[in-house]
Amino acid sequence: MALHLLVLILLGFFHIWSVSTLNDEGIALLSFKASITEDPQGSLNNWNSSDEIPCAWNGVTCSDQSVVSVSIPRKELLGFLPSSIGSLSQLRHVNLRNNKLFGGLPSDLFNAQGLQSLVLYGNSLSGLLPSEVGNLQYLQTLDLSQNFFNGSLPESLILCRRLRNLGLSQNNFTGILPDGFGANLTLLEKLDLSFNHFSGSIPDDLGYLSNMQGTMDLSHNSFSGSIPPSLGNLPEKVYIDLTYNKLTGPIPQNGALINRGPTAFIGNPGLCGPPLKDLCASDDNSSSPFSYPNLPNSNVPQGKGRRSGQGPNKAGLIAIIVGDIIGICFIGLLFSFCYSKLSSGCGKAKDETVYGTEKSRGKGRRDECLCFRKDESGEALSENVEQYDLVAIDSRVRFDLDELLKASAFVLGKSGLGIVYKVVLEDAVTLAVRRLGEGGSQRFKEFQAEVEAVGKLRHPNIVTLRAYYWSVDEKLLIYDFMPNGNLANAIHGKPGLATFTPLPWPVRLKVMKGVARGLVFIHEFSPKKYVHGDIKPSNILLGEDFEPKISDLGLGRLANIAVGTPTLQSSRIASERGQQEQHSIGTASDLGITFSSTSSHSYCYQAPEALKSLKPSKKWDVFSYGMILLEMITGKSPSVQVGNTEMNLVSWMHLCIEEKKPVCDVLDPNLARDGDREEEMIGVLKIAMACTQTSPEKRPSMRSVLDALDKIPLPLDES
Repeated sequence: MALHLLVLILLGFFHIWSVSTLNDEGIALLSFKASITEDPQGSLNNWNSSDEIPCAWNGVTCSDQSVVSVSIPRKELLGFLPSSIGSLSQLRHVNLRNNKLFGGLPSDLFNAQGLQSLVLYGNSLSGLLPSEVGNLQYLQTLDLSQNFFNGSLPESLILCRRLRNLGLSQNNFTGILPDGFGANLTLLEKLDLSFNHFSGSIPDDLGYLSNMQGTMDLSHNSFSGSIPPSLGNLPEKVYIDLTYNKLTGPIPQNGALINRGPTAFIGNPGLCGPPLKDLCASDDNSSSPFSYPNLPNSNVPQGKGRRSGQGPNKAGLIAIIVGDIIGICFIGLLFSFCYSKLSSGCGKAKDETVYGTEKSRGKGRRDECLCFRKDESGEALSENVEQYDLVAIDSRVRFDLDELLKASAFVLGKSGLGIVYKVVLEDAVTLAVRRLGEGGSQRFKEFQAEVEAVGKLRHPNIVTLRAYYWSVDEKLLIYDFMPNGNLANAIHGKPGLATFTPLPWPVRLKVMKGVARGLVFIHEFSPKKYVHGDIKPSNILLGEDFEPKISDLGLGRLANIAVGTPTLQSSRIASERGQQEQHSIGTASDLGITFSSTSSHSYCYQAPEALKSLKPSKKWDVFSYGMILLEMITGKSPSVQVGNTEMNLVSWMHLCIEEKKPVCDVLDPNLARDGDREEEMIGVLKIAMACTQTSPEKRPSMRSVLDALDKIPLPLDES
């Protein structure tokens, strides 16, 4: 017994001596380890008291033997944050996201006044945000999203004037934003306050945030009053999400608020005006809805009033206005009755409802009935049910609607087929999102069947449709993003740029073969034996290795369903609307959309018989493909100017043959460096001329075209 006691005493002295060799920063970190009750991945196993300094510990980074960073994300650590971390005087970065930390933020944590980033999202932290946060004058990133913080934001937050990224989403914050929020935090680039209980009006000074990028997310709060027009001063590429608040009045139509779809404003019954369907009352000349701005003055001098018979008199106009008011009230009552029925019905189905994306997060914070009910088989019940969730067609999709809407989004372009965005998710996944038109509320089943049929097409030379979103007011198609733009710009250069790097012959031949393979797959192996009907260079996108991808398959029909118009063939609709363009182009360094030089000549790609029939055929695609081959070989636009005459590229080729012009006058001058491949180019010209014959019966099938092209070896095939 005495021997056992002696051993314990000796071990105790040894432990004290060991700890005493560790410096103060190490002891502070060991207090954090002591506060962790569960560490299933053993992330802190090498945090040993026997070390002199903690610089070799997992997740710890030092500079000049002082701790500057503690980063232990996604390790399932269960415990709380001790105040001792604030004693790390040189601490610059703390990243403990996606763990299981609970409790509040100790005020002493903010004694580390050099802190530049504090990332704690995805834990179970709660309580108030301490006012000591204002001590962090060098703070650039504060992300407390997906926790249980409550109370109002401290006034001292505006002292963090270097703040660039503020994420407070999915908490229980309340109250109004501090005075001077926008005026002081002018360096903010990202602001996410969504899924809280913030109230009051949106500060007018948020328009000062000229450095904003991506999305300013104020959605799912209780902001009230009107939308300040100053928000229009934000950069035009900023997506402003104001959904599901209590905002009222007309939507300002200026700057960054212009051309925003209804997705940015839904869930605010009091809002009116474009892009919503609810029109604002005609109150331009009076603040009272019961005034009569168009009535003639009853005291008009003699001889200057209306003559009888020129129009309704004052009493008549009053009767008309009163009748209108009664009619509007009746419609309002009818709408309220229908809405209450819908709400009660949806409430009864609550146990059978999947609530958007929140259920997957386990937060359950979406109180609205944004649901699409499911029957026993999991199918949507009817075409009249509004669907408000993202539907993944590809099983590899790992993002949800909230992540999509909160991601950095850049407008690439807009047309009659919708606005296209480049969207960069938090994990750097880049997507192309096409927003289709409004309407089509009764055609969900039709839209669903069509989009899922298109989504099942999987081929290396067809752009992959990853997911879609449907609601009455919004339809989104989510594709892979192609970083090298489209073939039109690769052939002719991007408008507005003086120079460009032309594609060498091997790359052009690779593109020709890839497009042919994609069309063969569409014609012969797709479930419905599809016909594209709108093949042109701007619809051929180029991947990272310049692998061609055919885009916009079935887009015309989907757009028709989305806007609720009768189904017509896509190329005919496109030509009538004058909106031929690609669904995603641009590079990492140039996010602005550039319209192809072929956009105004889209009719040149249409087969002659397309003008006489609405029913597309495979031979339409063959003709369009032949036009693309001619464009790639000659480097010319599909419409060629010869003297005072404008002719299409096929007619120009026939003219060159008749006049027996030398081959060098026909080929793209940029191909001169590949002069040893002239015979291959002539072979492609022959294929192109066969594809563009006037009679569809004389054109080859895409299978024959591919077989002929495969006989021309790529340089890599010769090795």
